[in-house]
Amino acid sequence: FNSAANTSDISARARALRDVAENSILNSQEFNRAFVLMQYFGYLRRNPNDNPDSDYTGYDFWLTKLNQFNGDFQKAEMVKAFITSAEYRSRFGQP
Repeated sequence: FNSAANTSDISARARALRDVAENSILNSQEFNRAFVLMQYFGYLRRNPNDNPDSDYTGYDFWLTKLNQFNGDFQKAEMVKAFITSAEYRSRFGQP
């Protein structure tokens, strides 16, 4: 807690939380995971382990593919795949 005397120091707790939130190493390690998750929430309006993928298979596929393209979602063709998927089209119509 940045040299706070105890954990009840609210400003120290806020600084500690901000340090974690702004940590560039943590950000780079978690960015792709969060990005893939947001594609599921945004395009399919569901959690990645909801039906029809009850075991994270699709999430793991897209995370692996995004990592293979060093986070370049355009080269990984993620958006294209999500909006042309049968699941997306059945819910929202043709893109």
